[in-house]
Amino acid sequence: MINDTAQKEIDWLYSTQFYGIKLGLDNVQRLLSELNLPAAGQRFIHVAGTNGKGSTCAFMHSILRAGGINAGLFTSPHLIHFGERIRDVERMITSEEIAAGVVRLREHVAGWDPHPTFFELALALALEWFAQRGTPWVVLETGLGGRLDATNAITPAVSVITPIGWDHMDMLGDTLAKIAAEKAGIIKPGVPVVTMRQEPEALEVIARTAAERGAPLTILETPWPGETGLAGKHQRWNAAMAVAALRTAGFNFDEEVIARGLREVQWPARFQKVGGCILDGAHNIDAARVLAQTWREEFPEEQAEIIFGAVAGKDTAAVLRELAPIAGSWHFTGFESPRALPPEKLREIWSELGLESRPVATHARIAEALQAMRPEARVLIAGSLYLAGEALALLENKTAAFERSAQ
Repeated sequence: MINDTAQKEIDWLYSTQFYGIKLGLDNVQRLLSELNLPAAGQRFIHVAGTNGKGSTCAFMHSILRAGGINAGLFTSPHLIHFGERIRDVERMITSEEIAAGVVRLREHVAGWDPHPTFFELALALALEWFAQRGTPWVVLETGLGGRLDATNAITPAVSVITPIGWDHMDMLGDTLAKIAAEKAGIIKPGVPVVTMRQEPEALEVIARTAAERGAPLTILETPWPGETGLAGKHQRWNAAMAVAALRTAGFNFDEEVIARGLREVQWPARFQKVGGCILDGAHNIDAARVLAQTWREEFPEEQAEIIFGAVAGKDTAAVLRELAPIAGSWHFTGFESPRALPPEKLREIWSELGLESRPVATHARIAEALQAMRPEARVLIAGSLYLAGEALALLENKTAAFERSAQ
C-alpha cells in the first residue's frame, strides 16, 4: 500500500490537470533546461500519429528488451495507474518514486506563471527517472499532436509518424492536411523519419516537411510478414514501422530477436481478451473501423454485445456508425471521467443515426453493464481508453489501484 504522504504528492500531480492542455514549448523547454534534462548521451525515438502510435512504441520497446537494451518508454494515458506511463524493460516507476519526483518538481515550479501542465510535469518526471535509471535509449510517444506537444522539446535520433486520421480536430485542425502538419511538426532538421502509406493529403504534408528540413524519409509499402503478439492485421503495419525505426536508429538485431520481440509484446486494451471480454480503446473513426475489421477477422460469424462509453469532444456518431455492423446490442455506460458523456446522451446519438434497430440499454457504471451480460455473450468494451482502464481494473480485480485521470 502506498503511504499517505506519497499519495498526497500524487494527488497534487493529478490536480495540475485543472491547468488544462496548453500546447506550446516555452514552458517545457524552460523546465527541462533548468533540470538539466534529458541526461547527456541519452537517445530518443519519437512517435506521433493519430492511431497506432502506442502499439508501435510497445513493439519497439519489446524488441529492445529482446535485444538486451534497457530502454525507457513514455506513453499516455495510463489505464489503471500513473506508473504505466513511465517504465524501462525491467519495471515501471513506483508510487514512491513518483511521489519523490513530484516533491522536487513541485518545489521547483512553485510560483511559475504560467504553471507547467500535468503533461509537462509528467514528461519531466519521466526524463528524470530515465536519467536515474541510466537508460541509453527512450521510446517517446507524443501526447497530443506533435508540433507543440511537450515531447517535441526533445531532439530524437529517429522520428516516426503512424497513420493520421480524424481526432482532436478542435485543437489540430479541420482537414487532414492541417492535422498532418501538426503531426509532422516532430520532424527535425536532418533527423530521419519513418512513416507508412497514408491518405495522399496527409502523406504529401509529411513528405514536403521532411524535404524542407533535410530529413531522410522512409515510407513503408508493406506490413511485417510474420505474426505479432497483438491481434489484427493492422498491427503488422505498426510492427513494420517499429522494425524500420530501430534499423534506422542503427540497431542490427538478428531476425530471431526481432521476431521474439514482436511476439512477446504486451499492450493492453488493444483487442485484449480478458475476463471473457474483448477490450479495446478505439475512440475515433479510424480506430473504430479497424476494430470492426479485427472483430470480423477473429469472430466472422458472431456479433458483439457492445459496452460503449465515450468522452465529450469526440465524433461519437461516426464511431458508433463504424461499429454498428458488428453490434448485436448496445449497452451505453458512464465511467469515472469528468469528460464522460452520460449514457442517455449516447443512446440519443445512436438513435439519431437512424440505422438498423438494435437492443439498447443504459447503465450508470461499467460494473452494472457487465452484470447485465448473458453468460454466453461475446462482449466488446470500447469507445474510450478511460473506459478501458476502468474496465480492465474491474476485470483484473485491481479496482483499489485504479487512478482516475482526465488526460
